[in-house]
Amino acid sequence: MSGIFAIVTTEILPIGLLTSIGSSFTVSDGMAGLMMTMPGFLAAVTAPVVTAATARLDRRLMLCAFLFLLALANFLAAAAPDFRLVLISRVLVGITIGGFWSIGAGLAERLVPPASVGRATAVIFSAVPLGSVLGVPAGTLVGELAGWRTAFTAMGALTVGVLVMLFLLVPPLPPVQATRLGVLGGMLRGAGTRFALLLTFLVVLAHFGTYTYVTPFLERVTHAGGGLITVFLLLYGAGGILGNFLGGAWVARYPRTVFGIAAGLIAAVTLLLPVLGRGETGAVILLIVWGIAYGTVPVASQTWFSKAAPHAPEAASVLFTASFQATFSLGALAGGGVLDRTSPSTVMLLGGCVAALAAAAAAARFTERPTDPDSEVRR
Repeated sequence: MSGIFAIVTTEILPIGLLTSIGSSFTVSDGMAGLMMTMPGFLAAVTAPVVTAATARLDRRLMLCAFLFLLALANFLAAAAPDFRLVLISRVLVGITIGGFWSIGAGLAERLVPPASVGRATAVIFSAVPLGSVLGVPAGTLVGELAGWRTAFTAMGALTVGVLVMLFLLVPPLPPVQATRLGVLGGMLRGAGTRFALLLTFLVVLAHFGTYTYVTPFLERVTHAGGGLITVFLLLYGAGGILGNFLGGAWVARYPRTVFGIAAGLIAAVTLLLPVLGRGETGAVILLIVWGIAYGTVPVASQTWFSKAAPHAPEAASVLFTASFQATFSLGALAGGGVLDRTSPSTVMLLGGCVAALAAAAAAARFTERPTDPDSEVRR
């Protein structure tokens, strides 16, 4: 969980620092958004390749190696004299995400009794909203007080600490089953997997096409100051923690329903933000609802993919990571292009339309019978 927290925080740290980093190198907000786009594309490519290439190596040692790479990336960003080196550091972040997530996201069943796997998965994925509730606001605050380079330096030091704890506290984890690329192709032939891919694509595209640029929205439309934006992001993250555990409680039995509700709420929030988000009260209420909605998405997606391949959990994690990160990057890239040509409000409206499409897809066959937690998802 701590390793995923460090990775998630590093990955989304530029969201709170986007405008300050961009102004340091005189690049637009949309161009600065490449810091979010590049890691995702790299992670999507490296997830299957790195996992398959290291299939016979101890998983704990691989996790440690990826955390070392993450620390290096943070320190490189902190010292970068130009924006090009910042982007190079984000390439390293992408490689780390692809490898660490693919290996680490499916380890719950190896660390806890079978009856606790669902709760353990929710705990692991609680690191995603924790990265928002603690990491991004804290990084934004540090950036306001001491500069964005200090924020990346602090993340590098934190990552080193997590690396040491992981090496000392986690037992050796020899590979149980080699993950081959052919297994991924077999998963894609399942109807449940394809439908999970569709909903993951639409929801993640909508979310990161908008949330990546929430800071410019709050600055230009809500007219919130830096300190208030930090508070808003903190409350968003708190909502995400709540949504993570609410989703974890229901997703094992109703995966598509959880996806559909999350998509509908994200659609409502992003469509309403240009209207109600002009005031601070409306903006913060909508951000909390947004956090609750999105907090369910990662655990829902990972759980669904795991059910589609119950005998190949690492392969399921690879597919989850690759699809999630590729869509993450595509959303950030598309949102940045729209932002540079239009306005933050237009970004929100377009993202809301995509999320509404995801909600409609989930509702097309909305009647869903409870799924046995130990069975494969066939829908």
